[in-house]
Amino acid sequence: MNDIRIDSAFDSGNIEVLSVDGASAKLAIPKDTHSDFKQWFHFRVAGAAGRELVLMITGLEQSAYPGGWPDYDACVSEDRDYWGRAVSSYDKDADGGTLTIRYTPASDIAWFAYFAPYSMERHHDLIAEAASSEGVDHVHLGTTLDGQPLDCLEMGEGRFNVWLYARQHPGETQAEWWMEGALEVLTDPADSVGRELRKRCRLNLVPNCNPDGSKRGNLRVNAAGTNLNREWENPTAEKSPEVLAIRNHMDKTGVDFAMDVHGDEAIPVSFLAGFEGIPSWTDEQGERYYRYEAILDRRTPDFQTELGYTKSAPGRANLSMSTNQVAERFGATAMTLEMPYKDNKANPEPEQGWSPERCKMLARDCLASLLELIETQDS
Repeated sequence: MNDIRIDSAFDSGNIEVLSVDGASAKLAIPKDTHSDFKQWFHFRVAGAAGRELVLMITGLEQSAYPGGWPDYDACVSEDRDYWGRAVSSYDKDADGGTLTIRYTPASDIAWFAYFAPYSMERHHDLIAEAASSEGVDHVHLGTTLDGQPLDCLEMGEGRFNVWLYARQHPGETQAEWWMEGALEVLTDPADSVGRELRKRCRLNLVPNCNPDGSKRGNLRVNAAGTNLNREWENPTAEKSPEVLAIRNHMDKTGVDFAMDVHGDEAIPVSFLAGFEGIPSWTDEQGERYYRYEAILDRRTPDFQTELGYTKSAPGRANLSMSTNQVAERFGATAMTLEMPYKDNKANPEPEQGWSPERCKMLARDCLASLLELIETQDS
């Protein structure tokens, strides 16, 4: 039989083909643009119907997060709509660390990715649909280094300023799936959570903070090779125009509540990271964050508080990171939401693992928790 064909020359595609033999292939992940980060992959395999594919991605002990590969199953789709999981195994001693993906597609073409991709075309559909909804304003925040627009959606009649922004790290596509779920809640006139939030808040949403990195197939950086979530203290037009544009607009609107949405490679659960360690920390500001965290923990089994990042010591917060900078700059209740690439062992879903659908459902729980926080705060 003929050898399979592997391609990645499309939006967010990223793989290097080292060799192909029948239905088996040895692959590697190229580095991000002007960067040593590498972790995101997205490619298609043709000529595969009815054949067991054995796809070996090598050199992963030198990837950005080697801890992301054990107990991880690659995402796979045959229609680019439903994304399931392909059985995968990791051997850290084989070819510098090898993830072996095994899958037998029913159709002739199958797509594989680190997580379900969120294309720039889908992003533009999301923006167009939301912007055409009643009461939603579109704001062009600026232009990226590759000439793409940086989109912001604003809505609501209240004075409580909420900022939701996602995908500073473009390979964390969970974040824009979350944004799609959030916008469905906020733009649906029949959704009581969305209606109440729009009465009480002015909401500002940036569904994709890094369009260039998204299109280029990067894990973590923009077109200049810059990690945007280390630019919030001193953003520049040359290295981080995306952060500069977002922060400038925040200065105009003010920020009372902010959530920066991400994905985490190694920790197999959803969790929040706060702003402990900022110079202006007060127990009152911190208590609002901890109250929100407790509300979200109570509302959904897809969130937990036991696992997460180590809290910064007093006065030692990294102010180049958005959550710390926003909390310090505005006195806001700020946080980073992290979602997994792996499945949650305590609440598993064998066919899909953590999925776009679960990202979107978590978004509704996050918004409902925000509404509860505001209601209890007002009372």
